Amino acid sequence: MSDRPALLPLREVIAAHGLGARHSLGQHFLLDGNLTARIVRAAGDLDGRNVIEVGPGPGGLTRALLASGAAKIVAIELDPRAVGAIEDLAAVSAGRLTVMRADALRVDLPELVPPPRQIVANLPYNVASPLLVRWLRQASAYERMTLMFQREVADRIVAAPDTAAYGRLSVLAGWICDSHIAVRLPPEAFVPPPKVWSSVVVLTPRAEQPDPALFATMERLTAAAFGQRRKMLRGALKSLGGEALLVRAEIAPDRRAETLSVAEFDRLARLL
Repeated sequence: MSDRPALLPLREVIAAHGLGARHSLGQHFLLDGNLTARIVRAAGDLDGRNVIEVGPGPGGLTRALLASGAAKIVAIELDPRAVGAIEDLAAVSAGRLTVMRADALRVDLPELVPPPRQIVANLPYNVASPLLVRWLRQASAYERMTLMFQREVADRIVAAPDTAAYGRLSVLAGWICDSHIAVRLPPEAFVPPPKVWSSVVVLTPRAEQPDPALFATMERLTAAAFGQRRKMLRGALKSLGGEALLVRAEIAPDRRAETLSVAEFDRLARLL
């Protein structure tokens, strides 16, 4: 991007806009241009794509997105201080960057830009999981989602059955997308450093997606199944049909949720 040399260093942007990270907003800023460029590369070919970024903060990742071939970038930011910082960046973006002050949990992202569209974001830690579930519900709208989470959450997203990290998020994400961890970042990569490592997960939606009613059923099913992990499924799923449902699905009633594959959860959801 030809205007990049004229931009203030990100630490000066933070100072100019009084943009100290706020714990209440789950903010941890990534300022290293090499790392933000690495995240953008993990998203694959962005040429001609419309990209939505959530929680841009002072704009480190936004700058890397502008340096890519993305056709248009929409940055959604709740913090008014950060909105000012991103508006400064938008002013030198030749119209490629639009800033929207909003709560991403209340925004229908596919309405913002036409396809092909992707989400690339360093998500606020405090709302990362609810945001992911919301986007999984409409995954067919996206070519890809490249998202940063706390390492513990990222590990749950990609976890395999019968492992300690496997849970509701693993089933929902594994049902909808092919996912892998592309980048791992230590606490010292951020300002201020969080107490945990972070990981970037790349989620690529599958060609065939469940309809909204089936997705809602899967949400109910996984909430019940993993709500009491130590329970056998005959008890955990009692409100949804219990042993009779499991017998119909040819699943032993004495199994526990963490032992079921995504395909077995799919079978149960379709029977429900």
